[in-house]
Amino acid sequence: MADGVAAQARHVAVIMDGNGRWAKRRHLPRALGHQRGVEAVRTLVRSLSETGIECLTLYAFSSENWKRPGEEVDDLMNLMRKFVKSDLPEFIANDVKLKIIGDWQGLAPDIVEMLEDALEKTSGGARTLAVALNYGSQQEIARAAGKAAAEGQITAETIAKHLDTADLPPLDLLIRTSGEVRLSNFLLWQAAYAEMIFVDTLWPDFTPEHLRNALDEFARRERRYGGR
Repeated sequence: MADGVAAQARHVAVIMDGNGRWAKRRHLPRALGHQRGVEAVRTLVRSLSETGIECLTLYAFSSENWKRPGEEVDDLMNLMRKFVKSDLPEFIANDVKLKIIGDWQGLAPDIVEMLEDALEKTSGGARTLAVALNYGSQQEIARAAGKAAAEGQITAETIAKHLDTADLPPLDLLIRTSGEVRLSNFLLWQAAYAEMIFVDTLWPDFTPEHLRNALDEFARRERRYGGR
């Protein structure tokens, strides 16, 4: 660990990959893989109080996911509806603040209404669960740069000020499951100096223990931020 740099990860992001492969390996429908993926999210969120994480950001639905078959997209949207409806009371009870990043207001009107209600009801939470919906990092950066240009000055600072994550702690750790080693248009700007951990575990099998192991590895790393 570099002198003066805390080893505690305040902001952790996860690319939740592998639901389809999890189902395929078990000769099950992809929809069941997504359902098990939601259960993994629920378990992980419940474990946050046991960590020092202030914000957990999850890549739930990318702007490119619309290219998937319509039936699968419908399944994902219905799972989102069920998750928010069923888990909202638990978020409130466990002091979890919900935040949505991405072009989520372009989703179906009933989902937008449901999310707006959840955002309002959880606004006082101490820990943040940020969910990326209809999200693409390149699009996010372009929007932020456009806003910075409208203000008359394009700098790293003015762009960062207009990112969807501007009110969140800097990203410390990015985890991707399933063995894939790429960012897939997720938090490209925010990940500039984040530590990255790629694990072979498929998302439905990812547990709080996997998260703790990743946090332990993060704590052992020396972060130089371009210095020596």
